[in-house]
Amino acid sequence: MFKRVRNKFLRIALIVIYFVILFTCAVQINFLGLFGSSPTKKEILLPELNVSSELYTADSVLIARYYKQDRDPVPFDSISPNIINALIATEDVRFMKHHGVDFLGLFGGIFSTLSGSDRGASTITQQLAKNLYRTRYQDSQGLLGKIPGIGLIVTKYKEWMTAFKLESKYSKEEILTMYLNTVSFSNNAYGIKSASVRYFDKYPSDITVNEAAVLVGMLKGTTLYNPIRNPKNALQRRNVVLGQMAKEGYLKQEEVAKLSKDSLGLDLNNQEVRNSNDSYLRNAVEKWLEDWAKENEVDIYTSGLKIYTTIDSRMQKIAEDVVAVKMKELQQRLDNVWGNDLPWRDKEGNVVPNFLEDHAKKLPIYASLMKKYKDEAKVFEELNKKKDMEVFTWEGMEKVNYSTMDSLKHYLTMLNTGMMAMDPYNGDIKVWIGGINHNYYKFDHVNQAKRQAGSTFKPFAYAAALESGMTPCDKFEDKPVKIEFINNKGEHEIWEPKNADWSFSHSELSLRHAMARSLNTVTAQITEKVGWDKVVEMAHLCGIDSKLESVPSVGLGSNDVSVFEMVRGYSTFMNEGKRTEPVLVSRIEDKDGKVIAEFKTSTKQAITPENAWLMGYMLRGTIEESGGTSQALWEWDLFKDENQIGGKTGTSSDYVDGWYMGVTKDLVAGVWVGCDEQSIHFKSSATGEGSKTALPIYALFMEELYKHPELGVTLGKFPEAKVEVTKKYNCPGPRIRVRQDSSSDEGLNPDAEMPNIVLPDLLNRGESNQQQEEQEETN
Repeated sequence: MFKRVRNKFLRIALIVIYFVILFTCAVQINFLGLFGSSPTKKEILLPELNVSSELYTADSVLIARYYKQDRDPVPFDSISPNIINALIATEDVRFMKHHGVDFLGLFGGIFSTLSGSDRGASTITQQLAKNLYRTRYQDSQGLLGKIPGIGLIVTKYKEWMTAFKLESKYSKEEILTMYLNTVSFSNNAYGIKSASVRYFDKYPSDITVNEAAVLVGMLKGTTLYNPIRNPKNALQRRNVVLGQMAKEGYLKQEEVAKLSKDSLGLDLNNQEVRNSNDSYLRNAVEKWLEDWAKENEVDIYTSGLKIYTTIDSRMQKIAEDVVAVKMKELQQRLDNVWGNDLPWRDKEGNVVPNFLEDHAKKLPIYASLMKKYKDEAKVFEELNKKKDMEVFTWEGMEKVNYSTMDSLKHYLTMLNTGMMAMDPYNGDIKVWIGGINHNYYKFDHVNQAKRQAGSTFKPFAYAAALESGMTPCDKFEDKPVKIEFINNKGEHEIWEPKNADWSFSHSELSLRHAMARSLNTVTAQITEKVGWDKVVEMAHLCGIDSKLESVPSVGLGSNDVSVFEMVRGYSTFMNEGKRTEPVLVSRIEDKDGKVIAEFKTSTKQAITPENAWLMGYMLRGTIEESGGTSQALWEWDLFKDENQIGGKTGTSSDYVDGWYMGVTKDLVAGVWVGCDEQSIHFKSSATGEGSKTALPIYALFMEELYKHPELGVTLGKFPEAKVEVTKKYNCPGPRIRVRQDSSSDEGLNPDAEMPNIVLPDLLNRGESNQQQEEQEETN
């Protein structure tokens, strides 16, 4: 058909145009899969960015991000003109004149490159096309993309086409904005805001000329010109950008001369915050939203969501500060207990053989060295070589000359903790502390770790007793107990629990008084009377989801549970017997600020309102009754204005785990303290029981919290019962007069006869703060 055109040059022009159109159509439709995918009209109009999601506290404090690429887009008017000027001068001087592809600039770029200039040939719009639609990635390549040279030509042509489309749909300002929000600045900083904060700890609108030159200079090579890794290269590149800005009229030469003498001016103070982005709370929220994200086909790492937790940043800060103070003291205590002795011991107190070596074999470096040397002796020779390093301590990062084995011992012998506080009525979790340092201990001690609960589990046995018809005033004798039963293997067993001091008073004690003193003998009798299956059932009803072995010792806390479960369980006692599901996320907004999900608690009646109120009264007994195991709380300023607190201490066998569960009219909180390795622990009740480890953390937290009534946790009495209380409950136990010359750690002298009885004086701190908790027998 071209033969009809007699003019040779016209005919050739038409043929070229025809084949260009044909080629363009073939590329656009990916003919026979030869060319790879091209962005659709919808993708041009609504380009998708992998935008990081932000995690906020309930009081709107940003605490973390979720991202595959740390990107936080900003509008054009939030970007400093210095950045725009530096970008145009360096990357695309004819940006305002072309329509996506600058053919004059293309040839000029080739010539400039040959003459040594740094100006590139691609336009900003072409670079945007490459960033937005990943044109250089394999999933955008067709069959021709595998042919060297041909593939590059096809890819470049697709970028030209996409650039023309972008220019036809967006203004120059919008293209500049999109480009700066998509481009990578290394160190996992994507977009101009992330880069500005990462390198200069300021927003893009505040970036100076020199800072803009550093950031734009990085675009030529984010590794080569990285101001952190290669500051000399970055400085040279910055000065080149300043020169380009002067050449294009954005700066005067005298300004360049002055600016070139300045340092890079980096401000990396934010780096610590960035490094702590991977926190216990961040991971807990991610796990919390796992099912929701799957059901709604949402990727929280790329969707630009704003996720609001129920955490109160101020309460969280108080808790974190308290943990830092108290855990430092406890760590020093543990270190002093063992001195130069090896702390890893078995049940008989013997050193566990090959303890450190067995743990070293689990390290990645061990596998790497074994692959290299294939000789275990040589591997441990390397692992025992001293070298300079930094280790985490409560004094901060400390420079030491340690071997790998020394470092391993250091981290294994550090105490850890888990703490959670929750509003028992609406389920809002206010505080979540998963451990002492997420950088070194990834395991979350709130909802992942499960440890023996010790006596903190006893209230579930007493709740089962109340539900069975007993009252807080029913009496049981503190006497030796022998329980015969058939275990899970069908074998006959006899269990004889002992009290912590291995003595029996043979006195009649009310349920409230017995729970206050945490007597194992009475708890065992109650468990036998109501049935250990009923205790397990009660715990599950109240909020314990872990599998519980139904054995006579279940009431003494012989099973492993989490802090999360225990807080939920105790909340049932405070919320009229309703099991209240904890809530960690309150709402989620999309990138446009529209609320797309809200989360509320759900409740289920577990025990009667009457018995729930009585359990709150019983928990107060550990402070108010003589010999109560929570009376160490009197040492803190917690009881003015008739304030009431209930709680329960707990200690597992050999002082491996220390617990405290506390309840007030506004808040339920749980604290666990112990080493991750259960063979490392305290030696005695004086140093390692829950009243000496976990209780002080709770006490200081509440003392500090009460100083800030604006946070919603205030002094006051427990709520009055909302139903008629028909059971007898007002039966205070005898007042124990402690002998001044007693050397016992317990409120009762084991050798004494029945103690003197005086009128109850529930607010007398002087005689009660010596009372200690028991060490539970859970065998």
